Amino acid sequence: MKLNFKFNYPKSIRAYHNGQRLYDVNSEKLPSVTTILSATESEEKKASLERWKNRVGRKEADLISRQSLSRGSAMHDFLEKFILNQLNLDLLGDNSLEKQMADQIIENGLRNDLSEVYGVEATLYYPHKFAGAADLLGVYMGKETILDFKTGNKPRRDEWNDEYYLQLGAYSLAHDKVYGTNIKQGVILLCTKDLMFQRFIVDSERLKDCQQRFLEKVEQYYSMKLNSKFFN
Repeated sequence: MKLNFKFNYPKSIRAYHNGQRLYDVNSEKLPSVTTILSATESEEKKASLERWKNRVGRKEADLISRQSLSRGSAMHDFLEKFILNQLNLDLLGDNSLEKQMADQIIENGLRNDLSEVYGVEATLYYPHKFAGAADLLGVYMGKETILDFKTGNKPRRDEWNDEYYLQLGAYSLAHDKVYGTNIKQGVILLCTKDLMFQRFIVDSERLKDCQQRFLEKVEQYYSMKLNSKFFN
């Protein structure tokens, strides 16, 4: 695995305004990819989330969400250190769940398939439109690829991943726009809390479709902002 930081990814400052995550990139404040997806999610998805919260109870739902966020953050930290060759001896002896989840992704999804690294937690932006941070960019299975790491409470089906794929579409769009690339592959590497590894690959025409659908959501977002919905 070769570290090849050939793209100059910008520094950014993340902030929240009216509950929305913004990126300050090149003196431009841009909504995050996740902010746009949240603002434009369907009424059906909102209703489904509410049903889940009502079913498990609000306190339990909040606890599950916070635990998942903490677990995901810790796993990402282990993966970032591995990719950048920064794992020290203390971490090598760590037997926490998060470390075991990271190990599953490393052994099953990275060690034999990732040949080149362009950036880790790299800020990407589409001028005047949106910004975000990609977990990993590089050459994966011989193709320039955007990769995202995910955790799960249970195994996922491909059809449950639409929002994840739209994120990949957004990041690849931004990278192509700013750096003149032509990224044709997005990959999700996921591990459940029961240590089941899953890999989902989106390439070629499917990635283009995700890019187009995300651009439609960007336009919807700015239309909503203009009409003051969601923003007051």
